[in-house]
Amino acid sequence: MNNLKKVVSALVFSGALLQSSASLAVSVGPQHVLSQQAGGYRIQVGDAQITSFTDGTVPQDLYTLFTQTTRQHIDGLLAKNYQSNPVEVSINAFLIELPGHKILVDTGVGQLFGPGLGGRLVESLATRGIRPEDITEVLLTHAHSDHEGGLVKDGQRVFTNATVYVGKPDIDFFFNNENQQKTGYDQQHFDFAQRALGPYLKAGKIKTFSATETLLPDITGTVHPGHTPGSAFFTLNSAGEKIVFVGDIIHVAAVQFPDPSITITYDEDRPQAAKVRKNAFREFARQGEMIAAPHLPWPGIGHIADNGHGGYNWIPVNYTNRTAQ
Repeated sequence: MNNLKKVVSALVFSGALLQSSASLAVSVGPQHVLSQQAGGYRIQVGDAQITSFTDGTVPQDLYTLFTQTTRQHIDGLLAKNYQSNPVEVSINAFLIELPGHKILVDTGVGQLFGPGLGGRLVESLATRGIRPEDITEVLLTHAHSDHEGGLVKDGQRVFTNATVYVGKPDIDFFFNNENQQKTGYDQQHFDFAQRALGPYLKAGKIKTFSATETLLPDITGTVHPGHTPGSAFFTLNSAGEKIVFVGDIIHVAAVQFPDPSITITYDEDRPQAAKVRKNAFREFARQGEMIAAPHLPWPGIGHIADNGHGGYNWIPVNYTNRTAQ
């Protein structure tokens, strides 16, 4: 319980801090916390159906979490997007449906953040008639609590029929506590990785990969160390169409798109994480590739465009809701 309180306090504001944020001299519209319905947003990519599911949102104190920047710079970038600190950040998970496969990309936080802070993925899946036992594979972008937490409930595997694919460097790193002592990286990242992935390792349900490997039909995984040693992109190529699931190369669109040099305390190797982000943004903008990101505003699917000033703009997927003809 003490560990849970520590991680929640690192991620979210206390009531007193939330009240103090009202004094910020930033002109923004009302930002009231409201509960939304669970559910998903579906698109077609080649022969695959992709559904973005919400696991909920959590407030983030960017003053505490962001590095390589100042409060004034953060406030200026947020104000341009009619936002102020703290910022509500989405937790998205994605379902890839291919013949014989129902594949989740990430699983949200599960029980790790406590009631009211994420943990809605199973509820969201149920809105489309999908049960946890229907999932055949889980592609884990990296071993952090808000991506792996949904793998377990009360210490038991949630996705009982699923094989979990994760970058080998994350298993090597987080399952050796000596690495915490060597690097000073927060011990709770190690604790949560072992808690979430341990039952799958014990059941023989973990497959690892390094560099770039074909994991499933039409899907490759590529390790991009920085945020964690085994952080990965997953690329789906189907019938001439493509989408890349990018993991945590970005946490807050209003800040890190215009200034990709800004890093976050969750980065295990901050200079490398910034390098990965800059290179990825440049290539995604140049190629015009569609990406899916777990912390961009739901559904978190869209494109990146060069803004001509050393940064980038986020162009979300165009909303469509009608019967196909």
